[in-house]
Amino acid sequence: MKDKYYDKLLHIHTMEDKKTLYPKSHHYNPYEPTPYSALEKLTKNYTFNKQATVIDFGCGKGRLPFYLHYFQHISVTGIEMDTHFFSDAQHNLQSYNQLIDTHNNQADIQFICHLAEEYEITAKDTCFYFFNPFSMHIFKRIVSNILKSVEEVPREVDIILYYPHNTYIHFLEYYSPFELLLEIKLKAYWLNPDERLLIYRFGNKIV
Repeated sequence: MKDKYYDKLLHIHTMEDKKTLYPKSHHYNPYEPTPYSALEKLTKNYTFNKQATVIDFGCGKGRLPFYLHYFQHISVTGIEMDTHFFSDAQHNLQSYNQLIDTHNNQADIQFICHLAEEYEITAKDTCFYFFNPFSMHIFKRIVSNILKSVEEVPREVDIILYYPHNTYIHFLEYYSPFELLLEIKLKAYWLNPDERLLIYRFGNKIV
């Protein structure tokens, strides 16, 4: 129900296709959008930096970027390697811009068709979102890119994991300087402990 409600509100279409498309490389996972219920819980429990940019790796059709841009008034960049989903995201962006009143929203929203590990992280990028879009090998490369960027331009950065894979968690907690900041348990957590959001931070000392 929420999928239809929010997609209609935002004038976009982000629901899964009837026929699942599987990437050619085993390093990438098939498209599956984050449930709107999880995005609701995230924005109620976590404060986004309004002056910075959120990067959604493996953004698909752009559900998270549109939701955050509309409700949080923050800049979001979606990175998507699949040309089919990138085209869908661009089509959604056109519809969103035409039908949504954003004149009081100074934040930017954009989509880039690019391999996630080759995206050049900017000094404004401070929050990085992952819904298990690719293999551990690629995730490590992206974390390395984030750390290099922080070394060049010191700042506080966060990694948000939805439905976090154990390998991602193990790497961040044992082989990176990121520390767990927040765990957000979703409604279905009691039936499935993977139904949660984990937020890791590096930069300023966690109080």
